[in-house]
Amino acid sequence: MPATCRLTPTIRNGLHRNHNINHLPTLLTRAHLSHPSFSRSASTMSEGPPQGLPQRPSQPHSFSASPTPPNPLGEGRYIRTAAALIIGDEILNGKTHDTNSNYFAKYCFQHGIDLKRIEVIADDEEQIIEASRRLVKNYDFVITSGGIGPTHDDITYACLAKAFNQPLAHHPETLARMAHLMKTRLSTQTPQQRAATERMALFPVRAEVIFLPDIWVPVVRLEGKLCVFPGIPALFTKMLNSLTPFLPLPPPTERPSRIQVFTERSESMIAPYLTKLQMRVKPHGIQVGSYPVLGHGVFVSLIGRERTLTTATAREGYLSEVAREVEKEVDGHVLTSEEQVEARKKQCTAAPQKAKY
Repeated sequence: MPATCRLTPTIRNGLHRNHNINHLPTLLTRAHLSHPSFSRSASTMSEGPPQGLPQRPSQPHSFSASPTPPNPLGEGRYIRTAAALIIGDEILNGKTHDTNSNYFAKYCFQHGIDLKRIEVIADDEEQIIEASRRLVKNYDFVITSGGIGPTHDDITYACLAKAFNQPLAHHPETLARMAHLMKTRLSTQTPQQRAATERMALFPVRAEVIFLPDIWVPVVRLEGKLCVFPGIPALFTKMLNSLTPFLPLPPPTERPSRIQVFTERSESMIAPYLTKLQMRVKPHGIQVGSYPVLGHGVFVSLIGRERTLTTATAREGYLSEVAREVEKEVDGHVLTSEEQVEARKKQCTAAPQKAKY
């Protein structure tokens, strides 16, 4: 990279994981501007990328996806439970805000999977080995996020290989896709730099390597359950969504429905009723939750998992009956989808209102 565009070590070392990729142009621009030899004006910057910065390809690279594999859980079985293992010192020391676990939680809810556990651990071999073994033993679907880049603290693949008693080996197809995408960069690298780059294709030898459409980075799956993802949120989100056809997801009848009722009454005022309601509807697969907004009121959440009702329509009908009862008993109203979104936007800006006691 030319001297006028040299990145600071902090920026350079942090780009490869757990950073939102949308911040990359800003980081590069700041690094470029901070160099004392940089003399271009801000108006010139707005006309296009500064000279010396890497140019993004005008067309995306096209990579084919893997064929759909057999069900790793066994014929007729599907994912019921899940866990997330978020790996990274930068999460624990507050440098990086984790959004991947939240997105994974929403993904699981949407597809009818019970997300049972989210753990955040350091870039530590013993912790990664212990946690990965335990989670794979206890849950049907486990994801890891972070620690698969080219630097010394990216140890996820190596730790998982030890956890499941497998040696590491470079994956030929991943190396080929990497070479196709990065041929200009690889041609200028030193042997040490190239070896670091190729660490991103060093997988446990018995792992299943799943290629997704138009992404050179594969999802590596071990024990038929544990899927390894990068920490970069944009990549994590895209790869998780693209992995959907490769997962034995629950049938539509297992997917929950959620209805929210908002009331201006306080939690203590509605608590006795909600306690009795939960006891009454629990056998029917209804989960009742109460989530206060300080100074405003309470969101009452009703989640239906009525497995004895064989269709989603029947389940939603029963849940709607319960919601109408709650609406009446707490002097509230059922929120539409649009109202739920709008309510969340206003939580931080609306003037406080005294709840009705």
